Amino acid sequence: MPHHHQEKHRTHRIGWLRAAVLGANDGIVSTSSLIVGIAASQATHHGILVAGVAGLVAGAMSMAAGEYVSVSSQADTEKADLARELKELEENRPHEVHELSNIYIRRGLDRELAEQVAIQLMDHDALGAHAFEELGISEIGTARPIQAALTSALTFAVGALLPLLIVMFAPATTNLVLTVSAATLIFLSLLGSIAAYTGGSSIFKGVFRVTFWGSLAMAVTAGVGSLFGLAVP
Repeated sequence: MPHHHQEKHRTHRIGWLRAAVLGANDGIVSTSSLIVGIAASQATHHGILVAGVAGLVAGAMSMAAGEYVSVSSQADTEKADLARELKELEENRPHEVHELSNIYIRRGLDRELAEQVAIQLMDHDALGAHAFEELGISEIGTARPIQAALTSALTFAVGALLPLLIVMFAPATTNLVLTVSAATLIFLSLLGSIAAYTGGSSIFKGVFRVTFWGSLAMAVTAGVGSLFGLAVP
């Protein structure tokens, strides 16, 4: 008897993985850049820590709100398109069969087979067939605002906490600009590796992307912090 195995694909992870990577990356980069910029301005250790904590809280709330609003807009668009498609199915089903048939013809089926496939799929789930084939909406990619908001906020907070811990436990004589920058590159490398592995992509590319932009962000903010530090008597 042939053995059937269930194929495992990674596309079902797209929704939460995107939000998780975005949140963690923003948490690490923005908080580290903030700390590095303030440290470069010769601020006190206490001032750097307060600014970092404020950045964590504000950033997590901002990520949650931004993801919720963004993904909700996507969800509203999907609902509007599905409602319109449902109305078209109720008012002119033959046209919708023809429309779905043409999609399969363009994919390589002959007309007779394409019409048979379209009719059978629509008999089973007309709206689902058109949502997937015509609108590109599937259960895997469906917008989930709450999930995206909570994932982004939580991962941002976790990411932001990493450079904050460096500040909290670093000795007073530590050069925070260099220490936080080096630690951040390590954190970003780990994040890029995990994200790439989970998504099944190149680990080298994943690491390079996050470390390059993280280094650039910290370099710019450190430069700005140094300029303001020199400008203050």
